[in-house]
Amino acid sequence: MGPEEHRPSDASPAALSQVFHRLNNQLGVILANAELLEARLTEEAQRARAGQVVTGALEAISAIQDLRRLVGQQSPTIR
Repeated sequence: MGPEEHRPSDASPAALSQVFHRLNNQLGVILANAELLEARLTEEAQRARAGQVVTGALEAISAIQDLRRLVGQQSPTIR
């Protein structure tokens, strides 16, 4: 499936929830792979870079959760 097939046609609560879900899924994949990479690397500089990816993914997941809460306050149907 291409990205076009996932684009919501409106900004309804259901469409926004779908976007949040997709972003969270993709960040979960990035996080899992970065954690695996970080654990397998032996060179400290490379491990530090992988750790930055892990930290960034965790921060992005947290930001999505915050955004979802903010949108949910405006529209009680998003959970």
